[in-house]
Amino acid sequence: MNKINAAEAAENLSTANARGLKVLVTGAELAPEATELLKRHAIEIVYADGYSGSENLAEIARTNAVDAILVRQGQINDQVIASSSRLRVIAKHGSGVDNIDLNAATSHSIPVLRALAANAQSVAELAITLSVTLMKDIGSLSDTVKGGAWPKTKYVGRDLAGACFGIIGFGEIGRRTAKLAQGLGMETIAYDPFAEDADGTRVSRDLSEVLAQSDIVSLHCPLTPQTHHLINADRLKAMKSTAFIVNTSRGAVIDEAALLDALKDGSIAGAALDSFEQEPPATDHPFWVLPNLIATPHVGGASRSALKNMAVQSAQHIVDVLTGAPFDRRALANQNLAQN
Repeated sequence: MNKINAAEAAENLSTANARGLKVLVTGAELAPEATELLKRHAIEIVYADGYSGSENLAEIARTNAVDAILVRQGQINDQVIASSSRLRVIAKHGSGVDNIDLNAATSHSIPVLRALAANAQSVAELAITLSVTLMKDIGSLSDTVKGGAWPKTKYVGRDLAGACFGIIGFGEIGRRTAKLAQGLGMETIAYDPFAEDADGTRVSRDLSEVLAQSDIVSLHCPLTPQTHHLINADRLKAMKSTAFIVNTSRGAVIDEAALLDALKDGSIAGAALDSFEQEPPATDHPFWVLPNLIATPHVGGASRSALKNMAVQSAQHIVDVLTGAPFDRRALANQNLAQN
């Protein structure tokens, strides 16, 4: 896309506003700062339930002839992308774009822009919170006490200091998680095919090495064809029987059937999951009866600051594209768009 000056951007916005601009938001209401930003540029917001299905989202996009889609939940497939001839940009309320068909967007010459690092601290904090909850047996101790028992004289806990904290995916979130773990006295090691050692964390190219050494394995990699079911039965067996796994990335990075077996037979000590292969999971999911599993509803990036940052970044991406202003190409998820 060619860069234009401020005067040209203003003229483009004026022309666009004459016919009305609309953005489809797939999910809950945006942070007020983002809403105000869109309103200030006369961009009307159309909300839809992101979990209502792609066919419904496509119908809403078509009926409203939307110029942009701001994605919180839902599958944005080719049906949705092709539904409005006026669609010019897709912005993700977050960094993961596995629920957006990038090839379809590229074929329609539509940029898909991510909110870079907007929720990194929030996700890192939840990963550490879940890790400490597992290591310190908070869930089982709480249930025991509330059930009328008092296991003070029998309980022997684990030390955080000196434990090995393994990070799978050493990007911005993984790095922040490592720093928090180090602050608790844990040693950190990471697996990443591309990153280098940083801030006291050694990066290995050998996933098996990291799994075998770690007392906690924390997942921070994007969902791609290469990372789908990255943690499978064999890799769970490579972990210590006393180790825990924490997933605040994407559900399908773990083979849930394999994890279920590992938790039931004691191959690993426990797990904490903030994301699942199907969201929301079934109410009768076999995970729910496991005493060594903690579940949260994909809220890693749901802190006040993260929600604001993600909303404002994604709204700004939409404003930039619809006004013809240059956007931050570091945020471009479909990098091959430039070749079209």
